[in-house]
Amino acid sequence: MKTPRLPIALQQDVMRSLRHFLQLASERLARTFDEPLLTYQQRGTAAGTAWLDKWEIRLNPLLLQENPRAFVEEVVPHELAHLLVWKIHGRVPPHGKEWKWMMESVLGVPARRTHTFALTSVRTNTFPYRCDCQQHQLTVRRHNRVVRGESEYRCVHCGMRLQPGEFTAR
Repeated sequence: MKTPRLPIALQQDVMRSLRHFLQLASERLARTFDEPLLTYQQRGTAAGTAWLDKWEIRLNPLLLQENPRAFVEEVVPHELAHLLVWKIHGRVPPHGKEWKWMMESVLGVPARRTHTFALTSVRTNTFPYRCDCQQHQLTVRRHNRVVRGESEYRCVHCGMRLQPGEFTAR
């Protein structure tokens, strides 16, 4: 899949946001941090990811174009918080108390774990799977892993191994 060309003004807005929150963290934590590498290579339904060892933030260009304000105000600080927490605390749970503190107390942004963006533009084909309590949709990658016998997936609610097919209420 080819990455779409992002308008320069949008890239500049994202960079301004990154630098603003980085400066805020530096002031409030009384230490300096290098500017992370910012790329637009995130694919799938994730808005962004923080690559800790590479000190890099990857953003989803399709979702960015569809939700520019939310990216500037929420996604950029969300991913930056992961990097800052890693730099200060090392490996801790990704959305644990340290990350929540970083988001709310240091960066001044509500600590939300996931986004609520429309995903029709980035959603790929899915395959229906079922358990005892509900219908699930597995991505092509997960479905292929099941077919090859490399993985199995379980429902987080009932614990049953997911089976191919449509759910029918009992």
